[in-house]
Amino acid sequence: MTNFTLHSTATDCPARRGELKTAHGTVQTPIFMPVGTQATVKGVTPENLHELGAQIILANTYHLFLRPGHELIRSLGGLHKFMNWQGPILTDSGGFQIFSLKDISKINEEGATFQSHIDGSKRFLSPELAVQIQEALGTDIIMVLDTCIPYPATEKEAAKATRLTARWAKRCRLTQPDNDQLLFGIIQGGMYESERKRAVEEIVDIGFDGYALGGLSVGEPRQQMYDLTEFSAALLPQDHARYVMGVGTPEDLVECVYRGVDMFDCVMPTRNARNGMLFTSKGRLVIKNARFKDDPRPIDEQCSCYTCRHYSRAYLRHLYMAREILSSQLHTIHNLHYFVNLMTEIRQAVEEDRYSQFRKDFYELRQKN
Repeated sequence: MTNFTLHSTATDCPARRGELKTAHGTVQTPIFMPVGTQATVKGVTPENLHELGAQIILANTYHLFLRPGHELIRSLGGLHKFMNWQGPILTDSGGFQIFSLKDISKINEEGATFQSHIDGSKRFLSPELAVQIQEALGTDIIMVLDTCIPYPATEKEAAKATRLTARWAKRCRLTQPDNDQLLFGIIQGGMYESERKRAVEEIVDIGFDGYALGGLSVGEPRQQMYDLTEFSAALLPQDHARYVMGVGTPEDLVECVYRGVDMFDCVMPTRNARNGMLFTSKGRLVIKNARFKDDPRPIDEQCSCYTCRHYSRAYLRHLYMAREILSSQLHTIHNLHYFVNLMTEIRQAVEEDRYSQFRKDFYELRQKN
């Protein structure tokens, strides 16, 4: 028995509609998870997130391990209480952050030794410690520690890193706490179908509560990412949640759902909001453009978010050009609402078995802009 229930699938593509039960609530899938790296989704309050319909958020094990420390968070009642978010939380394991610090990190069989980006102190993270940190945080879904593969990488390099991820995954599984936390395995394999297939076999054989595809959207051509997602997702168990890590754009969400994926996260809606790039039903809008100086319309006339109900493009451009803090907040509310609402529409389209038409309409609306 798993915590994931598959309710329906499209008849002409692998798109799925389901739900994932966690200790802090049931998540309707497909789902996008706003990223709250340091126990906060930048630019918004937990109340904002609740109001715009976010179901689950993601926090970062690496960053919370370094600051303020997982034991401190445990002593204060766990991450939910610490950040005043009562819904489900997924924490990544820190593998990607260590990978991004490759110039000041060293990976071997035991784990990863690295320098803190905060104070330069030497730190060590093993598969066992990664699980123990996430246990202390008290999050709902925890991830195994994996070794990320750069792009490009040779097949030999990809195979070596993927085998290490499998061995680490087994150690994480043995360390999994006897509580209600769900542990997800991660499928690596680089850009090689043979390695992806072998990784699926190894990780599924260990047995996890859900499965994530890692090492995608790391610089490879977009079509290659979609092809590998489709190939890998088709090999995963039907009765477990499927999660593509760090993806992505609205187009990525639409395409990966089309290929059978259930869960996503990305910093794009919040990061782009702070940089004045806004998502709309007709594509992207850069608010600093001079043509919006006296534009009385909302960001998106089809949007019902707080920002679009109350503020004009002219005002938002003024805030952005004046570097006002409110600019980031209002933009972030809009972008997150766009992503959350897109997933709501996706779920409805899958339920009604019209996902392929939804996908077609999604692109046609953009072409009219």
